[in-house]
Amino acid sequence: MKIGVVCYPTYGGSGVVATELGKALAKEGHEVHFITYSQPTRLGFFIENVYYHEVDIKPYPLFQYPPYEIALASKMVDVAKHEGLDLFHVHYAVPHASAAYMAREILKSEGYYVPFITTLHGTDITIVGKDASLEPVVTFSINQSDGITSVSGDLKKDTYDHFNVKKDIEVIHNFIDLDRFKKQKKDHFKTAICPNGEKMIVHTSNFRKVKRVEDVVKVFCRVRKKTPAKLLLVGDGPERSYIESLAREVECGSEDIRFLGKLEQVEEVLSVADLFLMTSEKESFGLAALEAMACEVPLISTNAGGLPELNEEGVSGFLCDVGDVEKMAERAIEVLDDDNLARFKKGALETAKKFDLSNILPKYEAYYRQVVEEFKSINI
Repeated sequence: MKIGVVCYPTYGGSGVVATELGKALAKEGHEVHFITYSQPTRLGFFIENVYYHEVDIKPYPLFQYPPYEIALASKMVDVAKHEGLDLFHVHYAVPHASAAYMAREILKSEGYYVPFITTLHGTDITIVGKDASLEPVVTFSINQSDGITSVSGDLKKDTYDHFNVKKDIEVIHNFIDLDRFKKQKKDHFKTAICPNGEKMIVHTSNFRKVKRVEDVVKVFCRVRKKTPAKLLLVGDGPERSYIESLAREVECGSEDIRFLGKLEQVEEVLSVADLFLMTSEKESFGLAALEAMACEVPLISTNAGGLPELNEEGVSGFLCDVGDVEKMAERAIEVLDDDNLARFKKGALETAKKFDLSNILPKYEAYYRQVVEEFKSINI
């Protein structure tokens, strides 16, 4: 098939999933065309069967802000006609679903029939889409999609609870490439960070309020009273300066808490971690946690959103209530105990294998075929 992929090209989870899915489809022989305003972060420079089409947004004095949605729809029309696309797959509803609707209708008027699938990733539903100024368009665009998927059952429920969506939503969980995310021999790195055999605890995120990174610090401080440990914080975002200030103030402060910023090869850090903390108030799936589990890192997480679909209680780690830092610390100490740690590391990897790309990719391929066949039966 020839598939047009629309996504945000930045470090966010939806862009990562879209890019990795596109690359995997290309390896299977599909022709994949990325359509966005800059090259996706994880795309690389040359991959067989992968093409990149940049959305050109020309400044014009009349517009206070560049009309990206219109420029995107126009580019989608152009690529579909000249590359003979069979399908659009748009990731993140805002504004990609509405642009896809516009492109599909323009193409129909010119005798081209290209359906589109919208994948809901999380904040496009739980935060952005709920904005009163956007909700009518988001609802309409989702309902106009020829296929809809969500990355977790919890996100599917949220969509039905907060939007008047009439169509079926197919749950296709996020995935992990176990060829990339796997435990590597990086003992020298751990020795440099933990020279006295301390346990290494890791958290990665975009440092937004919803991630509750301050709880990570609070949990770590409680753990450190019982178990010698170091904390590595990977990522960047609006809350980072506040968390840095907090880390300097707490008694388990700067010498044991390190900020690494954004890392492209995060699996190198995960390979030497003993525990991953995810304290989010809301998490539609938890891709960062899955990456950790694939590197044999047990997980202490909240029970929010889609995390219970990922973190298997007592096997890959433990689930705790949002904000319950005492319970999280208690469970973390249990996992880090030398008598338990090997068992939890093994459980994390076995759980991650359920979300291996080889298990998830065929679900997308089957859904693509289903949507294309149904669309043709109705429109052609």
